[in-house]
Amino acid sequence: MPRPLSLPEPCHMPTERERRFVGPRRAQLIFALFFVVVSILLLSQIGSQTKWVEKSKLFAQPRFWPAVGLGGMAVLGTMHLYLLPWRKVTRYDWWELRKWTQVLEFALWFLAYVLLVPMIGYLPVTLVFVPLLAWRMGYRDRRMLGLSVLFAVAVVVLFKGLLGVKIPGGAIYEYLPGALRSFFILYL
Repeated sequence: MPRPLSLPEPCHMPTERERRFVGPRRAQLIFALFFVVVSILLLSQIGSQTKWVEKSKLFAQPRFWPAVGLGGMAVLGTMHLYLLPWRKVTRYDWWELRKWTQVLEFALWFLAYVLLVPMIGYLPVTLVFVPLLAWRMGYRDRRMLGLSVLFAVAVVVLFKGLLGVKIPGGAIYEYLPGALRSFFILYL
């Protein structure tokens, strides 16, 4: 028995207001909703996160300028949301949102790096993370991975050895013998 033909999705005829909209449409509605919700949430916390100093001028109050900024964000975000000519999220909006969230992967890489350095040490973590990120970015041949390891060593030598940047030594270094432990904590 033949399958029935599926009906096409109903077409949406754009209104005059939608046709006159200048600029990208993708994920505008999602962004505006997120922006308004976050700004209102932050504004609701202003009383517990800042203080009001008695006998101080209005413009010198620690709470005043953050409240102005967050209030402006909430008002202008609400206006942006209100002035959008459409109120429906499409599949293209979700595709765009997925692109935005892909950036969070690299924030997670960075957070893992920052959490592991005090435990394992700057040199070992850098020697693992730089080639892993090179692999993740598509550089998969031996030459590029070797260059990424050399780059990791150069970064550690430059920042910790030559510039003397104070990066905490790894907790794992405590298990090394005395002189070697001091060398690793100071330079690696």
